[in-house]
Amino acid sequence: MAATSETAENYKAISAAEFFYKYKEIAGFANPARALYQTIRELVENALDATDAHGILPNIKVTIEKADQIHEYYKITVEDNGIGIPPHIVPEAFGRVLFSSKYVLRQTRGMFGLGVKVAVLYGQMTTGRPVEIITSQPGLRRIYYYKLRIDINKNQPIILERGSWRKNRDWHGTIVSLTIEGDWSRARFRVKDYILRTAVVTPYANIVFMTPEGEIYYYKRAIDKLPSPPKQVKPHPYGVDLELLKRIRETGKYATLYDLLIKSFQSVGDVTARTLISQAGLDPSIDPMKISDKDLLKLVNTMKKYDKYRPPTAQALSPLGPDIIKAGLTRIYEPEFVEATTRKPSAYQGHPFIVEAGIAYGGKVPMSPSDKPNLLRYANKIPLLYDEGSDVITAVIKEDINWDNYLVHLPAPIIVLVHICSTKVPFKGVGKESIADVPEIRKEIKLAISEVARKLRNHLSKKIREEEKKKKIVNLAKYIPEVARALSIIIGEDGLDYNTILDKLAEITATRTGIPKNEVEKVIKNVEIGT
Repeated sequence: MAATSETAENYKAISAAEFFYKYKEIAGFANPARALYQTIRELVENALDATDAHGILPNIKVTIEKADQIHEYYKITVEDNGIGIPPHIVPEAFGRVLFSSKYVLRQTRGMFGLGVKVAVLYGQMTTGRPVEIITSQPGLRRIYYYKLRIDINKNQPIILERGSWRKNRDWHGTIVSLTIEGDWSRARFRVKDYILRTAVVTPYANIVFMTPEGEIYYYKRAIDKLPSPPKQVKPHPYGVDLELLKRIRETGKYATLYDLLIKSFQSVGDVTARTLISQAGLDPSIDPMKISDKDLLKLVNTMKKYDKYRPPTAQALSPLGPDIIKAGLTRIYEPEFVEATTRKPSAYQGHPFIVEAGIAYGGKVPMSPSDKPNLLRYANKIPLLYDEGSDVITAVIKEDINWDNYLVHLPAPIIVLVHICSTKVPFKGVGKESIADVPEIRKEIKLAISEVARKLRNHLSKKIREEEKKKKIVNLAKYIPEVARALSIIIGEDGLDYNTILDKLAEITATRTGIPKNEVEKVIKNVEIGT
């Protein structure tokens, strides 16, 4: 058998843009239907991050238009009233893969800075049409326009057109238009469901959505309260590794190892820093740049084993809060019962996280399947629509909660909402649709759901008692008209008449049962007419 050999010409480096051009499926662009959904998702999430994270009540408009009479091309336009993008940043923000403002330790809807750029690449591949951006920032007097492509080989923007004009109104925000190949007939349900689920967790937003058929969905703002914005924080020492420590050393100016630990990590003060350095057998006054990789690794292992840190700060997180969750569920489903809770911050592997849960029951809530309640999953305020079966939230709902204990007998008109926010959500893949089964997170999900489920049980228990009272009054009311007639006959003409006796008996029954008199009278009236 002849041996094969690789020559130097067979080896080459490719850019990040070329990688995602070739492997677009990794970012969720596996087929025209999924690509249409993914593009809308990326643009909407950028629009929301540009508004609510900066204290602006969002006004979001999403439009999908058929862009070609022959091919399945769709023009997707998303407009927001956010802080806009600095004009000199626009080309890089839309034309360079892995260029983003999200590479900091702070909760954001996106994590990788990929989404919109891969959508731009997908548009180039399938329709050949560039992305168009209109943007302006608060305080600026001009509006800026760009038309861009991505140079796949160099991973840099190609500016086809640019321009600016003076504002004739006080507008700020961003409008992005992309034309891609899509399959609206297959994507329709997912896209509509995504917009609805986004509306559930953003009751503080006005959202307008227009379909290719001209259907308009309008979700009117139901609450003026915004979630507290996240703040950028330092890494926690539990999450340190050798490469992170080397990057911190090389990107900062630290006179001593002691300074590096104090200034670069949260939960590390004077005593902790000296303890860590001592346990690692290092000199606190040494120049960090002179420490060998071997000694740095000793310090990393020491930092990971130390067990007296304060927990990671939750300042980097932006939970929704019970008021917003309840307002969102009420806006969409108008339930007879709604409750929500936000758990205290916890941590896994040095990353803070918060679990929130809400329950809506009755009203316009659809009936659930027979094996579990209807489920709304969210991570960092993003609806998760795909891969539900492999998600830890689904596992908790089906395996860890006995719904009969909460008087919920499935199928039932019930929806459970679970939101996980973290600086690092443990997604199972780059598509970010399924959350891994991390024990710390699973425990918090169960506790959050159990807390709101207990309140639902109290509501249902009270409802059952009221229904039992109504049954009693119905049974009693069956005899009241007959008793009233008999008493009126016995008393005779000089006594109380039938209607007066009936009224007295209704009053006594209401007092004894605790049911309002008007309800008793309704039952008596139904008995009299034979219903």
